[in-house]
Amino acid sequence: MNAAAMVEVVLPGKVEPEGLQVRQGVVPSARAGQVVVRMEATGVSFAEQQMRRGRYYDQPPFPFVPGYDLVGTVAATGEGVDAGLVGTRVAALLKVGGWASHVVVDAADLVPVPDGVGASQAETVVINGITAWQMLHRKARVRAGQTVLVHGANGGVGSVLVQLARAAGAQVIGTASARHHAVLKEQGVTPIDYRTENIPARVRELAPRGVDAVFDHVGGRGIVDSWRLLAPGGTLVSYGSASTRDDEGSRQWPVLKLLGRVWLWNALPNRRRAYFFNVWAGRALNRGRFQARLHADLTEVFEALRRGDITAHIAAELPLAQAAEAMRLAESGTVAGKIVLYA
Repeated sequence: MNAAAMVEVVLPGKVEPEGLQVRQGVVPSARAGQVVVRMEATGVSFAEQQMRRGRYYDQPPFPFVPGYDLVGTVAATGEGVDAGLVGTRVAALLKVGGWASHVVVDAADLVPVPDGVGASQAETVVINGITAWQMLHRKARVRAGQTVLVHGANGGVGSVLVQLARAAGAQVIGTASARHHAVLKEQGVTPIDYRTENIPARVRELAPRGVDAVFDHVGGRGIVDSWRLLAPGGTLVSYGSASTRDDEGSRQWPVLKLLGRVWLWNALPNRRRAYFFNVWAGRALNRGRFQARLHADLTEVFEALRRGDITAHIAAELPLAQAAEAMRLAESGTVAGKIVLYA
């Protein structure tokens, strides 16, 4: 590929995966306070799957370049940025723009990737890891000896959550289809088959007094069961509405309903708490504080990965030009782990 050429994948509108467009252009330049990152690994997350359908609640107008996060090497720096960053491997949380060979990022948004951690390994725990870490430690504040319920324990966020929870000394109950149960058991998780078992009844058998935290990405009607399974003092963390992924109508409505439930539950004197987790919360109010917290937490996640407390689950690695195939594979429900794209 020409050194001056950039490759990017554009989402032109509500299209099937094959409608994604691969384009070439000129490598962008960094302005003051920015760097150009040569992307080494980005991924397909649930967010991009929703964006393709026009269902992500605050996605930008079409067309745009998707890509929620990336790992890469600093290729150039702008004015006011230490030129010594060139050649450094970094990670960044973006929301959009990661599916490109070269990406301009604010230098303050970069988090160094430690030596010994590969680009694809690191990529699996950027958005998934920061989400899991902050829900576990900043929202639910899970402690050793507690019991937690993780829905979708084999998923991108769920698989990191269960490992971080086990590393924190918690007992973990995880919902997943039967083919993932053997791996979950190896990790010390008690699995429940959400397809064939009555989840609330089974959880009550395992934790008669209730669980100390529930992490729920499913939303919909099941969120009420999640709330009812909490022990006194327990915490529900809702972080998505996967059950409404294919619904028509307003993309904001499922989230607004979840927010309404959370507000109502927290207003009642019931000794339990509920949160709707948004990784971007607080960024608009105090960007410096947001960046410092993100830097600290993602550094903790990378250290957990380096120590082996969590492992990188890579389902497949495909070149950026095969983003359509990667999206199709991610949506198939047949793989476990992160679909990684590379330039």
